[in-house]
Amino acid sequence: MAYIRLNLQFFAEEKTEKATPKKRQDSRKKGQVPKSTDVNTAIILLLVFLFMWLFGGAILGTTIIDLLKHVYQTYLLMDINEQNINFIFFEILVEVSKVLLPIMLVAMVAGAFSSYMQVGALFTTEPLKFKLDKLDPIKGAKRIFSARALVELLKSLLKIGLVGTVVYLIIWFNLEKVMLLSQKSVETGFHVIAQLAALMGVAVAVLLLFLAIPDYLYQKYDHEKQIRMSKKDIKDEHKNMDGDPKIKAKRRQKQMEMAMQRMMEEVPKADVVITNPTHFAVALRYDEEKADAPIVVAKGVDFIAQKIKGIAAEHEIVTVENKPLARALYSQTDIGQQVPEELFKAVAEVLAFVYRLKNQRVN
Repeated sequence: MAYIRLNLQFFAEEKTEKATPKKRQDSRKKGQVPKSTDVNTAIILLLVFLFMWLFGGAILGTTIIDLLKHVYQTYLLMDINEQNINFIFFEILVEVSKVLLPIMLVAMVAGAFSSYMQVGALFTTEPLKFKLDKLDPIKGAKRIFSARALVELLKSLLKIGLVGTVVYLIIWFNLEKVMLLSQKSVETGFHVIAQLAALMGVAVAVLLLFLAIPDYLYQKYDHEKQIRMSKKDIKDEHKNMDGDPKIKAKRRQKQMEMAMQRMMEEVPKADVVITNPTHFAVALRYDEEKADAPIVVAKGVDFIAQKIKGIAAEHEIVTVENKPLARALYSQTDIGQQVPEELFKAVAEVLAFVYRLKNQRVN
């Protein structure tokens, strides 16, 4: 029996179930989302090199050539002192910024777009929090020699091999241009090298983008595997969402006690209590200014019925024994409801008797 229990416990705790929406939401808040860094890298490279291919001649070529001319024509003729060095550094920084800022802006937009495309709008600082378990050497060794690390190594080797092949083929097909660079001017040579670099960058980015598709699918599969839940996890989650049964039972008991207390507080305001006489008790109040018919202010059976009759006796509320009427009122009405139309006549007779009795007491 103990062996069977252990087996059942093992299967209950085995993570074989898909994650619930709440589990997915909690994982997302922690920054645990299916995301491929290869997709980000490929899109950033593609957009940056496309930008350089299309606009690099206008932005890079002119600015760099003008900067080189300025260096040889102006900076080399200046005296070496602190003031001139600061001036040269500031000017070079401004010119370099003109070149780098558009490229950095494109890279930033591409990175944001690729992340949004994979995970949507998400901002969380959870992954940035310091966790001591990340410094655990045993867990670190497990991560290094895990199946995931092996997959990443194979991916890296594959990418290096394919990227090297693409770059080699581009240079091979443009080998004549490269060999003739020594016979061309510096400006022409710069443009040729820039075009080849942009072409290689775009080709490599397209290749990485194709390779990133299976990587993203693998990351998604791995993420689903990581957030799987056991049957026990799902049961505990439902218990936490719905509340512990014991706590719910106590809450319902407290609510019933409060409702009972409110009901008993209404009994002294009743005009009459109709009884079975031992099992049922229904308290009625009639206010012709507020309602067209008598209202049930309290009702109960057995112990509650006895309590209602006891409170009625303490406050000198008339008690009338009418078995059929007491049963009918108890089964057909709720507290706060008016007496049903089919019981008007019977209730009216009881109220008339009560009013006559009160008048006799007064007289």
